[in-house]
Amino acid sequence: MCSHRSSCPGSDTVPAHVVAARPEQGWYLLCDGTIVFDDTGELLPDGRAVGPHRVAAGVLTIAA
Repeated sequence: MCSHRSSCPGSDTVPAHVVAARPEQGWYLLCDGTIVFDDTGELLPDGRAVGPHRVAAGVLTIAA
């Protein structure tokens, strides 16, 4: 059994690991119950949603 819990104060120091993956559907289940999506959004175990963490297009650079 994994020791990570969403209410655990030390869970930020040791990252949760993937316990189930469906890359063809674009999501991963972490050991603390969080579902992480390919677009960087998250669904937390308590039902809260975290929006995607996208970088503004102006910040991106292309190497020539």
